[in-house]
Amino acid sequence: MSILSTLRSLFRMPTATIQKQVSKRCMSEHRTFPMVPSRWQWNKFKDSLHYYFLLGIIPCGLAVTYANVFIGPATLTEIPEDYVPKYWEYYRNPVTRFIARYIMTDPQQDYEKYLCFMFMEEERRQLRKIERDIKQKLAERNDYQAYYYRPITANYHKITKEAADYLETIRGE
Repeated sequence: MSILSTLRSLFRMPTATIQKQVSKRCMSEHRTFPMVPSRWQWNKFKDSLHYYFLLGIIPCGLAVTYANVFIGPATLTEIPEDYVPKYWEYYRNPVTRFIARYIMTDPQQDYEKYLCFMFMEEERRQLRKIERDIKQKLAERNDYQAYYYRPITANYHKITKEAADYLETIRGE
């Protein structure tokens, strides 16, 4: 009777399901272990990612919750006449104030770094212009730097001057 019930259930199933059931059937009693690639590295990576992610998220979440619950947002108050507020005191949220004070740079410092960069670029531009003018003059006059031209540095000039002064004191007038 069990054979008939099995056949009856086979006739009710779609053909794709029948093919799956037929292909699963083994002719022997031994079950085989399917060979699949190992997922150990992937699982280890996911475990490490979750561990280090939560290792950072939990303390940061607790700090943000503490700051928002117990400290709260800043309120506007009168500034005393002799007090100059710091740049991070203009932020409302305590977390933003902490980041602005200890992690980000001062806007005034950023501006001064930008001015220094612009000054150095302007000096480079002027030097390139002078070099271009010199090369243009050399090309116009078919001129060149003489073979005896040696650029001198201030260090060697200072040593030479000291030696000349010493020789002059020895020789006298």
